[in-house]
Amino acid sequence: MDALSFLLAALILLRLPAVPATPAAPAGEPALAVLRDRPYALISFLNMIALLNMPILSLVIPLWVVQRTQAPSWTVSALLVVNTLAVVLFQVRVARRVTDLGSASASVRLAGAVMFAACVVFALSSAVSGAWAAGLVLLLGACLQVAGEMLQASGAWEIGFDLAPAGRQGQYQGFFGSGAAVARMLGPLLLTTLIVVWGTPGWLVMGGVFLVSGLATGPAVHWARRTRPDPADSTDPTGPAGPVDPEGARTS
Repeated sequence: MDALSFLLAALILLRLPAVPATPAAPAGEPALAVLRDRPYALISFLNMIALLNMPILSLVIPLWVVQRTQAPSWTVSALLVVNTLAVVLFQVRVARRVTDLGSASASVRLAGAVMFAACVVFALSSAVSGAWAAGLVLLLGACLQVAGEMLQASGAWEIGFDLAPAGRQGQYQGFFGSGAAVARMLGPLLLTTLIVVWGTPGWLVMGGVFLVSGLATGPAVHWARRTRPDPADSTDPTGPAGPVDPEGARTS
């Protein structure tokens, strides 16, 4: 079934329209201009921090449920199913509200606050007695977590694309997207130490990190807009367009 799903995805991709080649960079322009774009680098760093929500769901929550709560072990699978169904059903609706850099910044800011609340709820799950009660608290935390995930993904992708120069989308998206790889690489070591070992204080610290990164994104976007020749938001009258990937990213 997995192999067939890859084949189906390939057939769908074959239907995409051809994209004109990017013109060659002007003479004297740096090969990797994105490395000199400090506002964009800061935004990419903040996005990398926000993407630590991925190893939280795939690694930290399973360990937390088994080692620190009274919830049954099958709760892990239930929370993953809830996350998947929520993204399938609601990600497009969430992404429709993001139409420009202003709404994208607001979405990321709200995502940081929601992720902070999710971390607080997950921390409380270890203090709840009874398997069903602990499971319900974990379910609430999972709902908050997936809401934060969808809000962050919608806003971050709008920011990542809108602030990249039209002729350099390749290198800018490559740099911006590297945050996911770094989060997946460093996240397990960082988060298991911070949360599984420290327990409740670790959850509160991680929630605070999510909150700060969300709040800092708005000023970083404002800085980046001031460094652009044309700081205006996208003027596409049709609003957000394009498919949403399984991680919740709207890719125009």
